[in-house]
Amino acid sequence: MILIGQYDSPFVRRVAVAMRILDLDYEHRPWSTFSDVDALAAYNPLRRVPTLVLDDGEVLVDSAAILDHLDEIEGDGALIPPKGSGRRAVLRLAALAMGTCDKMVSMVYERALHEHVSDGWLERCRLQVGAVLDLLEAERASRSTPYWFGETVTHGDVAVACAMRFLREAHGATFDLARWPRLTGLADRCEGLEAFRTTVQPFIPPA
Repeated sequence: MILIGQYDSPFVRRVAVAMRILDLDYEHRPWSTFSDVDALAAYNPLRRVPTLVLDDGEVLVDSAAILDHLDEIEGDGALIPPKGSGRRAVLRLAALAMGTCDKMVSMVYERALHEHVSDGWLERCRLQVGAVLDLLEAERASRSTPYWFGETVTHGDVAVACAMRFLREAHGATFDLARWPRLTGLADRCEGLEAFRTTVQPFIPPA
């Protein structure tokens, strides 16, 4: 399999981390959605990452769809329960964490690509990110397990950890991470795992 995209994207990184946890081999092509857009377009007309090219040439787009396929491959080893309330809980956590990443990426693009920055849009995004992280911080406070749902990592933990790293690197001057100590603690625990340590790329804002 070929994973396209740079690890400074939380969406690409969550897929890469999951593949390493699941011990799935892949070739990594760290293509940029800016400087490598023509090469990327040959696989994904949306010109977005992550893009995963399967061994038979089939192309999957969107991190959630890619992870769904990887979990299907793994079966009992998947990073999410197969059904029921446990599955919905993991999907909810991952969706909230990745939703904050959507807003954080929007903030990056607003500042980098627009000559006239919309302070109103940035403030809206800041409020959305803060509200979600406040909610998750409160929920995490009610749990004493090493990871969100117990003793092992799920897609929810991966999503939260990737979101918190992106928050620190892309918006550390805008948000005070001390506001969310439990989420930061969970992220630090995850970052200590080999799957996270081997999928790191410092974030550099687009020029």
